[in-house]
Amino acid sequence: MTTSPLANPGATRALLETYGLATKHRLGQNFLIDNHVIEKVMDLAALDGSECVVEVGPGIGTLTLALLQDAARVVSIEADGELEPVLRTHALEHDNFAYIMGDALRVAPERIAEACGGAPEILVANLPYNVAATIILQFFQTMPDLRSVVVMVQKEVADRIAAHPGTKTYGGYTAKLGLYAGVTGRFEVPPRCFMPAPHVDSAVVRLDRHEVPLASEASDVDRICEVIDAAFAQRRKTIRNSMSASGFDRAALDAAFNACGIAPTARAETLGVEDFVRLAACLSGKWREDNE
Repeated sequence: MTTSPLANPGATRALLETYGLATKHRLGQNFLIDNHVIEKVMDLAALDGSECVVEVGPGIGTLTLALLQDAARVVSIEADGELEPVLRTHALEHDNFAYIMGDALRVAPERIAEACGGAPEILVANLPYNVAATIILQFFQTMPDLRSVVVMVQKEVADRIAAHPGTKTYGGYTAKLGLYAGVTGRFEVPPRCFMPAPHVDSAVVRLDRHEVPLASEASDVDRICEVIDAAFAQRRKTIRNSMSASGFDRAALDAAFNACGIAPTARAETLGVEDFVRLAACLSGKWREDNE
C-alpha cells in the first residue's frame, strides 16, 4: 500500500509550524491526515509507474508524496504563494517532482505539458472545493490526452458529477462533463479525515475519458454545450420553452424535436447526454445529412 509520511495530525502540525503556516479557509485548505484515505486514492488511481500525473492544490504535499512513489513524474499546481517553500523542498528531495505556482484555471495546458515532459495522462488531486467542478471540466476540455481524473471533492459536487437523468442533482454541468468522461469509481471521506475538519462531507471520484468520443470536433462540442445551456436555462420549463427563451427559433426546434424523436414537452433533466448530442446535430442539419 502506498502511504504518505504527512498523512497524520502530528506530521502535518510539525510541518506547518516549521514553515510558520496556518490554514486558509479562503483557499479551501483542509489538510488530509488519514493514511487510509491516501491508500484508497492510490488504489483508485491505479498508477503503473509510467504516467506523468498533474495535481492541483497540493497544499503541503500530503498526497504529492504518495504520488511520487508510484508515478514517473508529478507536476503540481498551487495558488498559495506561502506554500512554495514547502514545495521547493519536496522538489529538491524528489527529482521526479515539479511544481507551478498559479491559478490552475489560468495555467496554459502547454506549460503543464512542458513541466511534465509530455502531455499529462491523469489528474489526481484533493481539489480546492470552490473551483473543483470547473477544474475537472476545463481539464478534460483543454487536455485531450488526459485519460483519467481521480479527485477529492465536496460530496455534493461528486453527486452532481455522478448524477443520472431524471434526478434532482442532474444538470447542465453533468451533461457537459458526460460528453468527455464517465464515473468509474467513488468512495466517501468523512470530515474527521482532515485538519481542520470541514463542515461538509467529501468524496473521491474517478472519471475515465470515453474511448469513443460523443463529439469528435470542437465545433460540435461547442454546439452541444450551447444546446445544453439553453435547455437548462429555465429547467422548470419544457425544453422547447426554455430553449426558445434562450433564442432558438421555435420552428427550427419543432423540426429538430420531430427529426430526432425528442418530445418538446420534456424537461432538460430527463434527457441523457446522447439526447443532447442528437438534438444539437438535428438543429444543425448534420443529423439529417449523416442519416440520409
